[in-house]
Amino acid sequence: MPLLQFDTTRSLSADERTALADRVTALYAEEMATTTGHVAVTIRERASSAMHLGREVEGPLLFLDAEIRRGRPFERKRAFALATMEYAGEALGIPDPNMKVVFTEHEGEAMMGVDRVGGEWNGSE
Repeated sequence: MPLLQFDTTRSLSADERTALADRVTALYAEEMATTTGHVAVTIRERASSAMHLGREVEGPLLFLDAEIRRGRPFERKRAFALATMEYAGEALGIPDPNMKVVFTEHEGEAMMGVDRVGGEWNGSE
């Protein structure tokens, strides 16, 4: 039951926000070996003065805080992060040095909806 939270200094149109959410949801399902129905995405636009990165170059910033269930191997997380940054670079014009992905892992039961409490990831989903 991931929560994928984007912060960016780039102004996005409604279509760009929808495309980002749709693409990242699909990438998450593909790279993390799960389904899409429980993936939540938020996109927050920030003023340039509200975000900083020591290595940034000219251009917008994009950070992803990926709140996920624990248990997935590093290779899956890295593949998802790289695919997401590749998409953001191509579709939104975010320079590579201006992107960052951070994973925070939770026990399955710490992630819940009204009709569901997450379990531990076992790789067979």
